[in-house]
Amino acid sequence: MTFENNLAYAQMLDAQDELKDFRQQFVFPQVNDKNVIYFTGNSLGLQPKIANDFVNDIMKDWANLAVEGHFYAKKPWWDYHERLSEPLAKVVGAKPSEVTVMNTLTVNLHLLMVSFYQPTSKKYKIICEEKAFPSDQYLLQSQVKFHGFDPTDAIIEVKKRAGENILREEDILETIEKNKNETALVFIGGVNYYTGQVFDMQKITAFAKSNDIIVGWDLAHAAGNVELKLHDWDVDFASWCSYKYMNSGPGNASGCFIHEKHHKNKDLHRFAGWWGHNKEKRFLMEPQFDPVEGADGWQISNLPVLSLAPYLASLQLFEEVGMEKLIKKRNLLTAYLDYILKEIDKETPNTAFEIITPEVARACQLSVYLHGQGRSIFEYLMKNGVITDWREPNVIRLAPAPFYCSFEDMYQFGQILKKGLLS
Repeated sequence: MTFENNLAYAQMLDAQDELKDFRQQFVFPQVNDKNVIYFTGNSLGLQPKIANDFVNDIMKDWANLAVEGHFYAKKPWWDYHERLSEPLAKVVGAKPSEVTVMNTLTVNLHLLMVSFYQPTSKKYKIICEEKAFPSDQYLLQSQVKFHGFDPTDAIIEVKKRAGENILREEDILETIEKNKNETALVFIGGVNYYTGQVFDMQKITAFAKSNDIIVGWDLAHAAGNVELKLHDWDVDFASWCSYKYMNSGPGNASGCFIHEKHHKNKDLHRFAGWWGHNKEKRFLMEPQFDPVEGADGWQISNLPVLSLAPYLASLQLFEEVGMEKLIKKRNLLTAYLDYILKEIDKETPNTAFEIITPEVARACQLSVYLHGQGRSIFEYLMKNGVITDWREPNVIRLAPAPFYCSFEDMYQFGQILKKGLLS
């Protein structure tokens, strides 16, 4: 497709966009009395307008029914989470019984490690990617220490080659092959938070599984962003936060996937709690834990329905649109942003920046490395209504979320960036 860097062309793309009306269903912050250009859906998605209604319904039921709201609210609280299972399963490519919502991301990963990281004296190593999100690094370090291993020995990081910005797939597979007899777990972020690189989850999972290795994925930057087929790919477990591309609100409840092949395994360790107990017998207060068959059997505590409400609201929008259409727009929107950036680079010869996100393995994020400009450009963008994200040492992350970003946003961003680079 041949793009053009002008307002009329961007507006033409918007006119042709079948998802353009969904932009009106989100609340935009204002800078200088205008809607911001919002590029941080990879950190916190915008608020869906209907989220207020979903939360207010619970507040009204709490006021009118008090404790009886657990059973007699319009959406009873005791099984509120079950309403999320079917639409969420469609987003991540799972069966409804394989997904649940609980806690927050790193808490869930620690809980899932109880079941899926069971090292022995011979198979105890974990393979992960270099420069994983810090929470994952801390998670893995503390897990291997808990089991009595030295992180410098037990954690194998697949590293980038000298002078390159991204990981090579063949290096990941080679690392698995080289360490297969000592590796208990492959655990990688589906989309690298820093570079925006999307890993071939299907191929990596299949290769690790062929070597009898458990596979888990941190999908914080993948859920609601890329096509996932967790069940078909035979992934053992995964978890994700809901507040990035899934627009559920700051710090909100996390989603989990546990493949159905593990649901009946009574020998699989897990930390138990009341809410994971057999639903039909839960209120009999039995002394012995009898887990729900399915991902809900990993739940521990009564769920915070006030947190689940905006997640359910956002999933209503996902259900209406579907991942196929979101990904189609995402691809065009990101490609147009890539084009705009390269055009601005040509028009500002005394400055330089580099897109370090790979052209093929990318989704809804472009990471731009600034050569020399530093934080001043980031601060200029923020003051002029472009909400973006800075990562040390010199990267601006741009994530044009297809639900609410427009092609005109991409054009106007280019003009603001150009002015900032030339000033």
